[in-house]
Amino acid sequence: MRLIGVRFANSNSYLDSIKVVTQVSEFSRKNSKTGIQVIARACDILNTIGAHPDGKSLAELACLTGLPRSTVQRITGALQQEGFLTSDGYAGQLRIGPGVMHLADQARQDIVRYLRPLLLELTERTGETTDLSVMRREGMVFLDQSVGLHRLRAVSAVGEVFNLTTSANGKACLALLPKAQVKRVLEREWARTRHKGDLDAMLRELADIQSSGLAYDIDEHNEGVSAIGIAFRDWAGTPHAISIPVPSPRFFSVREEVEAALSSISQRVSKIVGIDS
Repeated sequence: MRLIGVRFANSNSYLDSIKVVTQVSEFSRKNSKTGIQVIARACDILNTIGAHPDGKSLAELACLTGLPRSTVQRITGALQQEGFLTSDGYAGQLRIGPGVMHLADQARQDIVRYLRPLLLELTERTGETTDLSVMRREGMVFLDQSVGLHRLRAVSAVGEVFNLTTSANGKACLALLPKAQVKRVLEREWARTRHKGDLDAMLRELADIQSSGLAYDIDEHNEGVSAIGIAFRDWAGTPHAISIPVPSPRFFSVREEVEAALSSISQRVSKIVGIDS
């Protein structure tokens, strides 16, 4: 820190300068607090609308957030100008806009970039393929992959979609969800795949996954391939999974090694995404 000296013609000038500095500092402090408050209110409005995909009116937002309607109108207007909110124009329902979607896309790209070194590390440690996937409405979508070092290895394509109920990565993500949501997801997938699933058995399996942190697919998704997976949520709360598929003939001989490798990086993943897994 440097001290800068200023010469004043008289003491009154000095006192006046102190008053000006004090007033500017007070203005900056109040303005900073106001700015933080506006940001907090904007986030509250975005989160409220995000929880209601069908949209909400200004009056409904004011009621749900406890903010004055004039405040809601001013903030939502600014958010619309930036593309973070959109209105249907007819009923005045406000919904999440393309600006938020763009930020979400950027976050998804970041998660691949940040976790790539961990995928490579897991493959180096186990010799097996390591996958990163994200949970979408219809299943698990593969985002990235580190190909295994063995001649006989399990490989899936980036962009490929796996069912939730028959894959290690899918079951790991299901274990992060509330029971009511799990039931809806299971019913939807089983209806789509025309599979008569056992709800009670699946809920028991998910409870075991919640306890151990590890999910398993033993020849369920593809015959001849088994897998172990762990799950976590990204910055936006979206479930993701890291999984290691292994050709079934050698799965049980490497199972403990793969379990240990995945368990060891679980906390590191949480630190990277900034939240608990």
